[in-house]
Amino acid sequence: MPPISRPSKATLAAASVALLLVLRHFYRRKGTYAALLGDPAKLARRVKNGEDEYDFDEYDVVIVGGGTAGCVLASRISEDPKIRVLLLEAGPSSIENPFAIIPASYSKLMHTQHDWDLQTTSQPNANSQARYWPRAKLLGGCTCMNAMIFHIGAPEDYDEWVLLQKGQEGASQWAFKEVDKYIRRFEKFTPSPEYPLVDASLRGRSGPVHTGYGYASYGTKKFIEACANAGIPAVPDLNTYKGTMGVSKPMTFITPKGRRCTTQYAYLTAKVLARPNLKVVTDAHVTRILFETSGPTPRAVGVEFTQKKGEKFRVKARKEVVLAAGAVHSPHIMMLSGVGPADHLKEHGIPMVADLPGVGSHLMDHLVIDLNIQDKSKTGIGHLKGDTFLDGLKLMRELFTYNMTGRGPLTTNVAETIAFVRSTDPKLFPPEQYPTSQIEDTTSGPGAPDVELFFTPTGYLEHGQAKMRPGYYFAVHGVLLRPTSTGTIRLKSRDPQEPPEIDPKYLSTSNDVAILVRAARLLTRILHTEPLASMVDPAGAEDAALDHTFHDLGDAAVAEAIRRKAETLYHPACTARMAPKEDGGVVDPFLRVHGIPNLRVVDASVFPTIVSGHTAAPVLAVAEKAAELIVDAIRADRAAAH
Repeated sequence: MPPISRPSKATLAAASVALLLVLRHFYRRKGTYAALLGDPAKLARRVKNGEDEYDFDEYDVVIVGGGTAGCVLASRISEDPKIRVLLLEAGPSSIENPFAIIPASYSKLMHTQHDWDLQTTSQPNANSQARYWPRAKLLGGCTCMNAMIFHIGAPEDYDEWVLLQKGQEGASQWAFKEVDKYIRRFEKFTPSPEYPLVDASLRGRSGPVHTGYGYASYGTKKFIEACANAGIPAVPDLNTYKGTMGVSKPMTFITPKGRRCTTQYAYLTAKVLARPNLKVVTDAHVTRILFETSGPTPRAVGVEFTQKKGEKFRVKARKEVVLAAGAVHSPHIMMLSGVGPADHLKEHGIPMVADLPGVGSHLMDHLVIDLNIQDKSKTGIGHLKGDTFLDGLKLMRELFTYNMTGRGPLTTNVAETIAFVRSTDPKLFPPEQYPTSQIEDTTSGPGAPDVELFFTPTGYLEHGQAKMRPGYYFAVHGVLLRPTSTGTIRLKSRDPQEPPEIDPKYLSTSNDVAILVRAARLLTRILHTEPLASMVDPAGAEDAALDHTFHDLGDAAVAEAIRRKAETLYHPACTARMAPKEDGGVVDPFLRVHGIPNLRVVDASVFPTIVSGHTAAPVLAVAEKAAELIVDAIRADRAAAH
């Protein structure tokens, strides 16, 4: 292979000038918003004279983690002026960060101070390699650093959640017909004349979270047409009670002006931050939850956190502590605090508060395989990388267009088209060629998928962090939606500054590999279906780094390639599951930790099982519901006291 070219000095200079223009635009009001964020020295108490001698500052609710769920909780709970709320976030504000504003630029946050920059353990069934896990360290969390896809999963997913509660009180509130209310509550859909078949009456109209459509490249429509010709029906909307099967241009979390709509942008507005009963502290790394254990039932009474310089603070929660730190960090903080598997806590010398074996267990994630293809049409968005002098000039043009109009290729979410199918669909996988006995049906119902396909108008390697040779590329991707492989989050040590051990146990079941083999076969079939087939440049077959000859591989070779190629789609979940304790559950249907009634968990870790699609919208719905549960509980306590 010819050596990969690096951007010239002229290219870098041109791109830098253009970026400075954008930075100037976004930072010219810097300081007005930041002034509304709290100073920990005024909102919490420094720890003095050792571990056991300290004072508290008090709040009714302390929320740990200002990510996808945490911003929702802080905003909604503080709507009641009688409830005093503190939100603690380990990273800074994202509101003026251009890479958290421009939709196409989110990968620029990876491997920076705004990324937890996690790694899994070596995966023996996935080429014996560790995998990079990007997790945003910013207000707004991973809504700052994802493909912005607004997708709720399949309606059957939520009905399955109800069944997994085995009759626990409150289980029925997680049925789809109930959760759909909260989806509409957060959504503010902007119709587009380019997609007239979307029924706007089924979309939310007045919520804080903008949804709509960004840029669509030439290949987006070609992929939709090719999918339809291959037997996957084109549908206008994948987010209704009708289900999520088919292929479509996805709605995204984007404002009418082309800005990425993070949860910080949507929920923590200047007006919200001006509420006297809400305080937000950034750069606050929570190290543990504080408990009162003298009574018959442990109670969460506060949290401890550190700032960048190592200064330690504590705050008191009069009513509730809410963990919203995500599927990695919520179980990590729980175990550091003495809540988790008793033998594991003992191993690290951590006094046990509650023996909950399910904490950090049942980790689920969506794996994706990427097939990179040389693009004959030369119509993609590869020039946004600025890898050549000409691309640098094009990037300058796109930055100027975006800066002035909020439109153009920089509003792409990259994953511009998505499709959902079942690996047992006889039209796509004829039984004589793909016997149904070869795989287990892991779907949540007959109308739910177990495979996602998507199209990107650019190729990429290693989450876009590794360079490809200069050229024109697109890619197609296959996702395992319902894995049977489950893993763990565990402590490496009792040091809260040390990341946890992440072992997703990728591809540890033959079923997961078999379904991804089917996904790969379907992708190559679509690649050879018009009109997408006309975009495939035959010259790419000579490049071993590309996947033009993937269809020639036998099943064993495809399986081997899958183990080598598989990467995370950034959807870890289920590490503090809503389920009965005897089934490995950590929280009940009111999201209260079993045995600790005033400690709740609100993020993707509470999913009883992973949804059949993208996780951001389900987390938003869970957070909207949780805020209502918390406010109702506090009001009930207040009424009982009087």
